[in-house]
This record gives sequence, structure tokens and C-alpha cells, in this order.
Amino acid sequence: NNSSNNNNNNDNNNQVQFLSSSGGNAGLALTTVCRSLRPPLPVSVIVPETTKPMVVRKLETLGADVTVFGKNWNEADALARTMVEDAKTDGSGNTVYYVSPYDNPLLWTGHSTAVDEIIDQLSCNGGDDDVRIGAILASVGGGGLLSGILEGLERNYYRGGGGGGGRRSEIIRGTKVMACETEGAASFAASLVANSLDSENNSNDDDDGDGNGNGNANEERSLTMKRLDGITSVATSLGALEVTPAVIHRAHRHQRRGRCDDTSAGGGEDVLSYTCTDAEAVDACVKFALDHRMLVEPACGAALAPIYSERLRGRLLEELSGMRQSSSGDGDRGSSAIVVEVCGGSGVSAELLMEWKKQFLE
Repeated sequence: NNSSNNNNNNDNNNQVQFLSSSGGNAGLALTTVCRSLRPPLPVSVIVPETTKPMVVRKLETLGADVTVFGKNWNEADALARTMVEDAKTDGSGNTVYYVSPYDNPLLWTGHSTAVDEIIDQLSCNGGDDDVRIGAILASVGGGGLLSGILEGLERNYYRGGGGGGGRRSEIIRGTKVMACETEGAASFAASLVANSLDSENNSNDDDDGDGNGNGNANEERSLTMKRLDGITSVATSLGALEVTPAVIHRAHRHQRRGRCDDTSAGGGEDVLSYTCTDAEAVDACVKFALDHRMLVEPACGAALAPIYSERLRGRLLEELSGMRQSSSGDGDRGSSAIVVEVCGGSGVSAELLMEWKKQFLE
């Protein structure tokens, strides 16, 4: 048929194409969308050499043109951006759009709706008006998911105006966000430490109070972003050498709201970095599979580790212990839900999980 000629924006039959870099999951999402349109749109995905063959096969089966390049995602991404620029002058007349796997406000807003859904579910939790979100645990690669979670919390905090948005605001008041990574892929932890909320350089990172997640118009100033030399973790899909600066600014705003809202020990909003070993991430994957009959890869195991690792679970419960007492001292704040964002199942199989178990746990 002539479906390829229907992808036109003008009389010259220019074709619209999409190109992205990915460790796996983002590429699968983009390919699914592009190939589901009618007519389907061409999509190319550049993946690093650490990408598992099964993920490459999935991408190709879905219809993506896959190029394997580079030791890590950053090198793959550099090639993707170069290919987009080259397409502007190659004479084909085609329009090629670059799609970031994590560094785009539209992606963050999409992720943010998970917080809306969590609040909706807790609001219908058998009429328990005291239940709150104590903590949200999420893995961090480039910071897209974490940026979205922080945006969702900020939006609901201000829903209704001025930080007093009724029941929705109360459900998330005091929520701590645990940013989870593995050793050898902890780019968020490195930049968070380098940009402490108390440092003089970050004194201008003010919350603009509009609840849209955009914050200071000059967000990109005053940060010292840290870039890893390489990725040495089994969780290769967390393999961004440097996180987006936006996630550090959003973390600061969440922390600052906590300091304004609650002066009691451990009671206010916060963003905390949790770094686990590869063994703890794999152990969490194995235990989660036994508990829920669901396979996830070590990138997701990082977020599960604070639940399954005795070492990290003790810290998590200690961090949350101050939430049950309100800042005004008016007694028990009610029950607090611990929410884990379970993601990252494209690069795992029963065989791979057993290989990781043998490598790290036996």
C-alpha cells in the first residue's frame, strides 16, 4: 500500500520521523506510540552496548530501526542528537524529531499523574480520613520519573490555593520522596550532595508558589551538576551519567516546603537519597518475584531495596518515624502509606533473574 506516502506534511511528501536514545524502556514506549498511529510513523532508537539483546529484539519486533552504539546511554544519546542535526542538511527533506527519554517537561507531567492516581485511591480508602502518603520510593536514572513525582506532589499541594488544597493537600503533606539508585549508577546522589539545600549557591532557588512544577524562571543557574565517569552497576538502564538539573531544583523546592510546613523532627517533606548495592537490588527483585509473581530488573530493584533490605528498611522506618506527630503537637497524624513505583520490566526474564541471583547472592 501507499501508507508511507501518507506521512506527509506538505506537497513534497516530506516524511516525519522520530528518533530517541534509550536504555530500553523509553525506546519501547516511543516505538509503541509511533507504530500505533495510523499511518504508523517511522522511529529510530539508539541504544548503548549494555542494552540486553532481548530488549533490542523487542524494539525491532515493534518496528523500530535500532542502532547499538556507545559504552553507555550518554554516548548513544550523543549519536542520536548528531543524527537529528545531520538530517536537517541531508537533502532528504524529511523532518526528524529528537525525543529525550527523560529530559522534557511533557514527560514529567505525564509521570506526575501517577501522584494524582495515588491520591484518588487513598481518598477512597474505606473512608479513612487520616491516611497520608508517608513516602514514595522511585528509581532514578536521568531524573524524569522523579521530576514527575515531585511535580505531582507540588501540584496537589497547591490545589485549592496557597498550600491549603483541602483533602488532597492533606494526603501529601509531609510526604518524603526516596530517590533510589544502585552504587555505580548514583548520579542523582552525587548532584544532590554537591548542591545541598543549605549551601549559599542555592539560596535563590525559590518556590514560585503556582503549583505548576516550573518554579524559578532562572532554574538552571547556581547548580554544580556532577557527572559520573562511567556506569559500573548491573542496573544499566539507570545509566545516565548526569541527571537533569530540573530534578535537583524540584527536590530543593520539596525540601523547602517541608521546612516551612513542619518543624518537628522528621515531620516535613523531604527528598532523600537511597543507594543500594547491586546485590541488594537483585535480592529485592528475587523477593518481589516470589511475593507478587512479577519480574522486574535491577533498575527497579533499587526502589524495592529499601523495603526488602534489612539495612535500608531500618533507615526508611526511622526516617518516617517523625511523621506520626504533627508540628502543632496535636497527636497522632494517622496512618502513612509507603508507595513504591514499580517499573522496569522490559530487560528481565526468569533466566536472567536466576543468573543475577547466582552472580550476586550465591
